[in-house]
Amino acid sequence: MRGMGNMQGMMKQMQKMQKKMAEAQEELGEKRLEGTAGGGMVKVAVSGHKEVLEVTVDPSVADPDDVEMLQDLIVIATNDALKQADELTNSTMGQFTKGMNIPGMF
Repeated sequence: MRGMGNMQGMMKQMQKMQKKMAEAQEELGEKRLEGTAGGGMVKVAVSGHKEVLEVTVDPSVADPDDVEMLQDLIVIATNDALKQADELTNSTMGQFTKGMNIPGMF
């Protein structure tokens, strides 16, 4: 019967951890990260959940004869913002998986 107390304590700890993880996930979604390219001429803002929130393009970059350059700058800025979101997710959610080797987790 002794093991039952330990099991209940462990279940309570797991529930607390699940609640903290859910709160951390929610906070991530509220974060805004900005990637840039072309010296700030193109900016892409994403949430911590990797949703594109805004794309800003300086009009001087919009050359109709060089659309490919603008497209490249948007891709670079988007990837920069998404990389920042990944890093934020890893640093925020990593606290819950320290020491655990769980494939596919963060």
